[in-house]
Amino acid sequence: MIPPKENAEFVAAMEDVLALYQLPYDPKRPLVCMDETNKQMVKETRSPIPMTPGQVARYDYEYERNGVSNIFMFTEPLVGDRTVMVTARRTKVDWVKAVRNLIDNEYPEADTVILVADNLNTHSKGAFYEAFDPIEARRLAKKVEIHYTPKHGSWLNIAEIELSVLSRQCLARRIGTEAELKEEVSAWETERNDSIVGVDWQFTTGDARVKLKSLYPRFER
Repeated sequence: MIPPKENAEFVAAMEDVLALYQLPYDPKRPLVCMDETNKQMVKETRSPIPMTPGQVARYDYEYERNGVSNIFMFTEPLVGDRTVMVTARRTKVDWVKAVRNLIDNEYPEADTVILVADNLNTHSKGAFYEAFDPIEARRLAKKVEIHYTPKHGSWLNIAEIELSVLSRQCLARRIGTEAELKEEVSAWETERNDSIVGVDWQFTTGDARVKLKSLYPRFER
């Protein structure tokens, strides 16, 4: 008996990503995971009362919405490094510009950047050709190797862990403007990179074949 097609596709994509996480560190082929989220800008309508001895800071319940900003997270789990970019939008053009920054500024000596990403229509090599001329688009496309997490399998993306930490440590409060968001995110990025916080990923293909065996084919003898 063969499982539904979507199960087989999930398994194939999952095992592909899990195999990447078992690769040894190679500076010429760095493994980078990327994910994205957004942050609602919220401005105070009244000045908060600052914290005093024995009294927490107090904020008025009223606020003013001030737009939404996008956040791209790129993290190299074996090194404990991350690059975070704040943009006004999350279009294909925004994504490829963020990837070009990764290739040219973060990993200029790498032969290829192995990129783990969610399978969204904005995350494709075709997007390079929508943003740049063919020569530049081809240059960038040759420098990146994209591997997609399966649908409903975003938990396989280590960048999602970093976004969760960013949300708890930095974003879980009112931030009024995109400029303020960029400043706060940059400070968080610097502090976390200086601490060299890596990820020790333990879930392997062998674990998947045991714990998620219901997703795998079952053949009748």
